[in-house]
Amino acid sequence: MAYTTINKSSEHFNTKLYTGTGSTQSITGVGFQPDLVWVKDRDVTHWHTLTDIVRGTTKVVYTNSDTAEVTLSNGITSFDSDGFTTGSEVKTNNNGDNFVSWNWLGANGTASNTDGSITSTVSANTTSGFSIVKYTGNGTSGATIGHGLSSVPKVMFIRTYDAAAGFQVYHVATGNTKFAGYLNATDAAGTTAGAWNNTTPTSSVFTVGNGGNTNTNGGTHIAYVFAEKKGFSKFGSYTGNSNTDGTFVYTGFKPAWIMTKKTSGTSDWFILDNKRDTFNVASITLSPNNNTADNDQDNVIDFLSNGFKLRTSYGGFNDGGSYIYMAFAKAPLVGTNNIPATAR
Repeated sequence: MAYTTINKSSEHFNTKLYTGTGSTQSITGVGFQPDLVWVKDRDVTHWHTLTDIVRGTTKVVYTNSDTAEVTLSNGITSFDSDGFTTGSEVKTNNNGDNFVSWNWLGANGTASNTDGSITSTVSANTTSGFSIVKYTGNGTSGATIGHGLSSVPKVMFIRTYDAAAGFQVYHVATGNTKFAGYLNATDAAGTTAGAWNNTTPTSSVFTVGNGGNTNTNGGTHIAYVFAEKKGFSKFGSYTGNSNTDGTFVYTGFKPAWIMTKKTSGTSDWFILDNKRDTFNVASITLSPNNNTADNDQDNVIDFLSNGFKLRTSYGGFNDGGSYIYMAFAKAPLVGTNNIPATAR
């Protein structure tokens, strides 16, 4: 029996590595026209850049800083049928540097959504459970925003982008009374009604309080919204065991990308993927909350056919505390062809 209806995960999410040239170049091999491109220089301390179809090309927000949106005229200048084009901007194309791009497919277009009390502009991929949502806040607790997914979001990154603000994170494992942290910070999960108004998202809308990150009156906001799809994405939590024979986390697929964060204490966010690390044990991390280059942590995680297993006792991953994770698939455990995936 199939464990997913998305047999080719790389048609909805894909990691693409490339080398900067310092002049305009087309990055191909993504496998689709991306609607969100997240780029990081792997060699030096340049900032993480996020460019999406809803805000438009050359418009950038950062994960590691609360800086308002900036225009990088030589950054990502187009979303192409098999990738994207970058100009000479050092953050996306520094000559000779190695880069990673994480790419998500939306709708390859935008639409107005009136499901909520605030009208939004969305690019929604209902198949993979990913949407990009733009809206103007009203500062009123209980305001609702349509996300276009027709399924319940389990993770959201939201910030106002016309003023200084970090991405505030909603995660199903920390619930609607808490926020899982900020992408630009190391803080533990916090409690507030100002973010989500103590209300769980529905299949049509998410609810915000009167907090500045999610609902500044008159402020323009961007949200990256993720619903879980069996065999393609999994968003959950685990408890560490402080052992190199670490916790096993079942996802139901062979992961391609994993992001983790300790929520019971301070810690960096960590991203691992199957392109920067092609063999177990995976060790190379990047942290959305800082601008550092690739960091070889030395034996962190095994990517398995049905999930991942911690191979470190390091506190950022596995010290007995509580952790959240996001994971996207390389391949389902069993697809419609009924052939099981294998570990790498």
